[in-house]
Amino acid sequence: MHTSLLRARPPVPAAHAAFRAFCLSIVVVVAGCGGDGGGSSDPEPPPPPSLDPQVRITGTSPFAAGCDGVLPTGTVYVNSEVEPHVAVHPSNPNHLVAAWQQDRWSDGAARGTRSAVSFDGGRTWTASSATFSRCTGGTQANGGDYQRASDPWVAIGPDGTAYQIAIAVSGAAQTAGSVGAVLASRSGDGGRTWDTPVTLIRDEGLPFNDKESITADPTTPGFAYAVWDRLDDDRGPILFARTTDAGHSWEPARVIYDPGPNRQTLNAQVVVLPDGTLVAFMSRFVYAGPVLVANALVVLRSPDKGVTWSAPITISAVQARGATDPEAGTLIRDGANLGSIAAGRNGQLAVVWQDARFSGGQRDGIAFSRSLDGGLTWTTPVQLNRVPAVQAFLPTVHIRDDGTIGVSHFDLRSNTSAASLLTDYWLLQTSDGVAWRETRIAATFDYTTAPFARGLFLGDYMGLVSMGTTFVPVYALANSGNVTDRTDVFASLVSSAGTAAAAESVATTAGPPTEALPLDAELDAAFAASVRRTLDRRRELSTLRTVAPER
Repeated sequence: MHTSLLRARPPVPAAHAAFRAFCLSIVVVVAGCGGDGGGSSDPEPPPPPSLDPQVRITGTSPFAAGCDGVLPTGTVYVNSEVEPHVAVHPSNPNHLVAAWQQDRWSDGAARGTRSAVSFDGGRTWTASSATFSRCTGGTQANGGDYQRASDPWVAIGPDGTAYQIAIAVSGAAQTAGSVGAVLASRSGDGGRTWDTPVTLIRDEGLPFNDKESITADPTTPGFAYAVWDRLDDDRGPILFARTTDAGHSWEPARVIYDPGPNRQTLNAQVVVLPDGTLVAFMSRFVYAGPVLVANALVVLRSPDKGVTWSAPITISAVQARGATDPEAGTLIRDGANLGSIAAGRNGQLAVVWQDARFSGGQRDGIAFSRSLDGGLTWTTPVQLNRVPAVQAFLPTVHIRDDGTIGVSHFDLRSNTSAASLLTDYWLLQTSDGVAWRETRIAATFDYTTAPFARGLFLGDYMGLVSMGTTFVPVYALANSGNVTDRTDVFASLVSSAGTAAAAESVATTAGPPTEALPLDAELDAAFAASVRRTLDRRRELSTLRTVAPER
């Protein structure tokens, strides 16, 4: 048993003492850097547990000091793992792949991205790496000779092929001599080992490719889609690339949506409807000179696997302030002005994001909208977070095969001390979009221990998938007070039938539909400042220097 890799967790409430003991009995396999893997056959999953177990996926950093080969320009948070994503095999729910940033830098990106695979429904994991950066074995010969990598995203196709994508950078981004790329890698053994990355796009100088994601088509084996935004002067289009041969080769990247001058897109994601229609989701910002005039979530539709795309369809305006420590004023780097989308096998689409409209613009809550006609029309947003008087942030949405919608998010309901920032992680579940049941995912922790990267940083997103009737969130938590090992990535198996879930769950209904707020000078300035912070954080690699804490 690899007990040396199961380090101390943050304190847990009494209701979770039993499942902590259960978790320590689970073997968590965390291997070294490179193409290490598990056995040659998929093990049989153990019987369903009576409690909702939590498994630590990550261990100490496998990276050697200076592996990126450059002088440091900020603070590197060694042993810190942040911004995880997770994918599930569409026909084998015991097969999961996760990825995360390893050793986050304060001034942008990380030493590398890491990944892990599970063949028993998230109970045990084996670590690996794609060679996206020097610290994960990237070289000129294998296409990964970059100083840093960021924004990990994973997918699994119906044939079992796993895909992983990241941005990779060298030099001070958006300056002469800098290099930025979007790299994709495939795994023919389900995520145990990874092929040499394929470069989807590579730019020097001003253009900066950012916030990419990858989606395997569950309806067509061998098809997968990558999307990202491109920061270039005063416009930011969405680019798209496609593979039709399970990632062995990729079609040339091309623009599928150009918002025009003085407009920027961000956070592109693709989901696939049961009839094979692609839906591309994104944030869109519109400016008049330097003044923000519109911020909205939009989708495009493609009926032909990405060959042609519709005009944008607006889901909702976004009015996010971003989260802060209410006592100290320290910024939390969260999901403000971004969002998460999911498609269900029943054809419904669901979107969640941070929005302050429910509190008159005072604090962010979790907004939810859905579409029952393939993204053509969307419901007026409702508020989901159960304690509206405190900030809630970083939502993620997933739809189970039975149509149950799950939404995970953080909130500050436990924060009662100015000396810390006590935070909880929750899962909301609904079968009808109206009645919701809340379950605690993880024990309360102190967010101030997280790495600081223009805000306390656990990630711009978290992961959430399901197997049968069990949701599997994969998420980063701060190890409260541990400054040598600030964060880890965990997986939980959250079943509504579990004792822990039943003991702590609360059934309520969503709030009433709420339109966007009419703006006054104060709200307009607050929401515009939030968008500016979001975009500045994406451009942070353009400075490559230590960033002073924002207040």
